Amino acid sequence: MARILFVDDEAGIRETLPPILRLHGHNVTAAEDVKTALQLVNAQQFDILLTDLNIGQPGDGFTVVSAMRRVQPQVVNIILTGFPAFESALQAIRSQVDDYVVKPASVESLLQLIEAKAKQPHEPPLPLKRVHEIIWENKEQIIEEWFLAVNNDQELGRVSLDDEQRKNNLPELLQEIVHRISSTPGKSTDRALRAAAVHGAVRREQDYTIPMMIREAKLLQEVIGKLVQHELLSVNISFVIQDLLEMASTVEGLLEEAVRSFLIVSCEAA
Repeated sequence: MARILFVDDEAGIRETLPPILRLHGHNVTAAEDVKTALQLVNAQQFDILLTDLNIGQPGDGFTVVSAMRRVQPQVVNIILTGFPAFESALQAIRSQVDDYVVKPASVESLLQLIEAKAKQPHEPPLPLKRVHEIIWENKEQIIEEWFLAVNNDQELGRVSLDDEQRKNNLPELLQEIVHRISSTPGKSTDRALRAAAVHGAVRREQDYTIPMMIREAKLLQEVIGKLVQHELLSVNISFVIQDLLEMASTVEGLLEEAVRSFLIVSCEAA
């Protein structure tokens, strides 16, 4: 017998599936929303989490999975999804869920999966990382791939600069992104703002244009986005959207400071 937490916001499914699972000897507790599910995760012991992917909002099921992983890492996590096309994405994050079922699934196949998972020894997954940890651990790779993207860019590649001139304050920018995500969301440090202002002035002297500065910032975000996608197996998906938004906000905010400095230098030169 398995102790199962079943989470789904569709009343019809909650009223039909748990009784069937109970008839087969399982102890089932049902929750209709994320809040209730999180309360149960902290209050009761379970063997299996069976949760719909979208509980009110798309992807909310992963919030429950993430909480279960932290509080009860021994629990087997199974996702229910109504989107067959999402299978490949689920396979990419198998480190965070033990299996998934595409709805509508037959009761027989679901019971077989539950019984198989309940009998298998379950090893807690490796600790997941926030985006800032991925960035910091791979900062040299980010800089290298950014160099490659900039040099291959039709417009940016025309500006003849050595590596140090091209890189300018990129390491400091990556450090500020890590700082903003990990400790101070929403506010850049004075040091980072000063560095961005210097960056704008230097780019003006290097015959950049404002669109070129915007382009190289966009390329940096693309490089980081591809890295996070590549490292999806180890990323904490509960924070990934929040972290990427903070990353973009940091880049854009410091870019605004750099553009402001760029314009001041331009006016003084005129």
